[in-house]
Amino acid sequence: MIRNFVLAGLAAAAFVFGPTAAEAGRDLDAIKARGTLRCGVQGPSNPGFGVPNAQGVWGGFNVEVCRAIAITIFNDPSKVEFVPVTTQSRFPALTNGEVDVLSNNTTWTLTRDTGVNRFNFPAIIFYDGQAIMVPRRLNVTSARALNGATVCVQPGTTTELNLADFFRQNNMTFRPVVIEALDELRRAYDQGRCDSSPTTSPRSPRSARCSATRATT
Repeated sequence: MIRNFVLAGLAAAAFVFGPTAAEAGRDLDAIKARGTLRCGVQGPSNPGFGVPNAQGVWGGFNVEVCRAIAITIFNDPSKVEFVPVTTQSRFPALTNGEVDVLSNNTTWTLTRDTGVNRFNFPAIIFYDGQAIMVPRRLNVTSARALNGATVCVQPGTTTELNLADFFRQNNMTFRPVVIEALDELRRAYDQGRCDSSPTTSPRSPRSARCSATRATT
């Protein structure tokens, strides 16, 4: 899905398992013995994909993936423990066994699939693109007008890497404002602490939560 100006083609988000095929049986037995699936979701909230309501009940696209997995294991969608993770803590949590599976907008890349940890990506569950969002008040009509801009971005993400690639390929510079928590990043953008922020497709719930903005073309 291409929109606005493309930074790095298409992103494919998947849910991720930690164990290799040889270890999967042992880990599945441990999940069954525990009686619950520990599912890592982006926290503290990611509207549209995963957010707890006033009663603490989680809902959203990625959350429903967790419940679907619980159904296949226990025939019961309630047997899930939702563990909030950040872009920095998600992979250590999976590697260390704090969670059994990640369902939190993780892009499937060759490095993640074949690197030291060799995470297993069973299926792509969401396709999206990447663009840059700016406040309407800046009257920016092209990404190439953002040379020297400050950009709010989450660390440890393909978004961060794509952003650096785009500016480098266009002989431009930017000043990153690195913020790990998604809610805090959104507040920083709305408060004007950065000139722009990477965003996703207009069809994505992630884009819908931003206010008073205009995507560039």
